[in-house]
Amino acid sequence: MTATPSASSQVSFEVETTVPTTHGTFTFRAYRDTVTGADHVAVVAAGPDGSAPSDGALVRVHSECLTGEAFGSLKCECGPQLDAALDTIREHGGVVIYLRGHEGRGIGLVNKLRAYRLQEDGLDTLDANLALGLPADARQYGAAADMLRDLGIGGIRLLSNNPEKRRQLTEHGIVVSELVPLVVGVGAFNEGYLDTKRDRMGHQLPGHLPTDG
Repeated sequence: MTATPSASSQVSFEVETTVPTTHGTFTFRAYRDTVTGADHVAVVAAGPDGSAPSDGALVRVHSECLTGEAFGSLKCECGPQLDAALDTIREHGGVVIYLRGHEGRGIGLVNKLRAYRLQEDGLDTLDANLALGLPADARQYGAAADMLRDLGIGGIRLLSNNPEKRRQLTEHGIVVSELVPLVVGVGAFNEGYLDTKRDRMGHQLPGHLPTDG
C-alpha cells in the first residue's frame, strides 16, 4: 500500500538536502510539526539497488536524546541505537525518523534531569517520572506517521523494541509488519533502566541483556 499525504497532516515539509555523515551520505528531509512547533527530520537512504524506500522499508522512529547523543550519557542506549539505525539503513536502505521534542520520553530536558536525580535515590525510570507528577511516557507518534506518508510509505518494518510505537503508528494508519529488535549500548550504568523498560513498560528485550564490549 502506497501512502499519500493527507490534507490534515500534522507536519509540513520544509526542505530536502544531501548530508554526508560519519555513517554515510543521506538525504535529509526536514518537517515542521504544526501541533508542537518542533522541527523533525527524515533521514533517507536508498536501497542497495539505488531505489528509494517504499512499502516494507526498514524504519527507525527515534526520539531526540541530547544527553545520550551529544554527551554520550551511559544512562540510556539512545546514542548507540541511533548509530546502529543509521548504519543499518545505509547498508539495507530505509528511513530514520528523528523526532524532536521527545527528550526524556517527552517530559523535556530539565524534567529528565530531575528524574535522573530521583533515580540516584533509588527510584527506577518509571517511578521517577511519576514522582514528579509526569507521565511514564508522553511521546506521540502522529508526526512520524505523517512523515512516512509524505515519503509515500504506508507499510514498514519497525526497527524498535517498543510495542507502543507499533501500536501508535498502526492507529495512525501505518502498517507495521514486524518489530525488528535493536539491542545495543547495554552497560553497567543502564542495565536497571533497560530492565524497567522490559519488565514494567513492555519493551521486547531479552531476559539476559548482552553487555557491549
